[in-house]
Amino acid sequence: MNLQEAISHKVFKIISQSAKELGQETYVVGGFVRDFLLKRDSKKDIDFVTVGSGIELAEKVHSKITDASKLSVFKRFGTANFKWEGIDLEFVGARRESYAEDSRKPFVEDGSLEDDQKRRDFTINALAISLNEENYGELIDPFDGIGDLERKIIRTPLEPDVTYSDDPLRMMRAIRFAAQLGFEIEENSFQSIQKNASRIDIVSKERVMDEFQKIMMTEKPSTGLKLLDDAGLMQFILPELVALRGVEEVEGQTHKDNFYHTLEVVDNIAPNTENIWLRWAALLHDIGKAPTKRYDKKIGWTFHSHEFVGSKMVFKLFKRLKLPLGHPLKFVQKIVLLSSRPIALVDENVTDAALRRLLFDAGEDFDDLITLCKADITTKNERKQRRFKQNFSLVEQKIKEVEERDKVRNFQPPVSGEEIMETFGIQPCKEVGLIKNSIKEAILEGEIENNYESAIKYMMELGKKLYLTPKLKNSDL
Repeated sequence: MNLQEAISHKVFKIISQSAKELGQETYVVGGFVRDFLLKRDSKKDIDFVTVGSGIELAEKVHSKITDASKLSVFKRFGTANFKWEGIDLEFVGARRESYAEDSRKPFVEDGSLEDDQKRRDFTINALAISLNEENYGELIDPFDGIGDLERKIIRTPLEPDVTYSDDPLRMMRAIRFAAQLGFEIEENSFQSIQKNASRIDIVSKERVMDEFQKIMMTEKPSTGLKLLDDAGLMQFILPELVALRGVEEVEGQTHKDNFYHTLEVVDNIAPNTENIWLRWAALLHDIGKAPTKRYDKKIGWTFHSHEFVGSKMVFKLFKRLKLPLGHPLKFVQKIVLLSSRPIALVDENVTDAALRRLLFDAGEDFDDLITLCKADITTKNERKQRRFKQNFSLVEQKIKEVEERDKVRNFQPPVSGEEIMETFGIQPCKEVGLIKNSIKEAILEGEIENNYESAIKYMMELGKKLYLTPKLKNSDL
């Protein structure tokens, strides 16, 4: 293990020299060290801890580099950072922390390197490399973080109850690291998360979502999502998802466990998209099934209108979790609402009108919708799975043909409201909207072609039925 390679960049020598001039012990710590030892792509951000003022060290280093970005100083937190050659460099003084029971904001005082390592969340993040002249490049590992890296274990430096109760966000981080790195959470540590799960409520929704999003973007999201559920955290974050868990039986008839089905769908979609909001749509596509679940003696279990109910639930969920309420919300709502529509078009006798209407409703998100529908095939029966995928391929081909011919994706009626008013000499009124909508419906139903000439002709016919008289132009006199 050649740690000299980890600190081969010229910035480490500059920091070492600056620390010597200030008479401050200095170390590189945390994720950079961990990722180097794991042979992962090292982060483009590096944390430095100094026994003394982190701000003074940052200022000294910054003064020696002529082409660095502006130095940002945060006196309240005793930190400073700047960027150089694409690397974010963060400096902080070694700290000792203590916490009040109802807050994750610590009382901070100056401390030693050992104090600083003790306050770290996990042993694998408490590793430090010395930048001091007398032991430059030496690994400082008081909690056997190296051993935990080899054993692939997530473990806390202190008693886990202290670590997690002090800062409950660390429970989310434990699960995120386990999911990202393919590690296991040490047994005592996991039991402590289960015991302290309710304390996640004192953490801001924004911070919780930041960790949750990282779990959602892992290679296999179900690993972290299942850990969140097993730990008891999911019920405080997404109770709507937890409500899908379990199988009921009535008169010998059961339904699938929609919670585990959902995790499969998210895993299925993950290799096909880096779009976090499409992954969210996969996670939430069935949330309307819990409130709509009914048992009918004639047909068994039903979930009528679960897509509509689910799309309405998405708004409240996004608002509660402080997720963006603009385009991401609208996108997830749309995909959830339409999530079952393509399945209904698998029938051989599906009409072009039904295909046109789906294309129009899905618009630019049609391809994402189809990606979700394919991910929604979770049957373990290979024959059924093959048949479902072949059926979807047929639907895609039919839709491609309709789209090429009719150009209805994201289309606007060829005749505008302004032209309707000008033609009939009328002011804004319900008839304008009625005519415009009727033209759109006629195109979608295949009654007229999607072009200006056909739309104008159809508009004039509608005008007659509504007793509207076209205005004469001068050229017509």
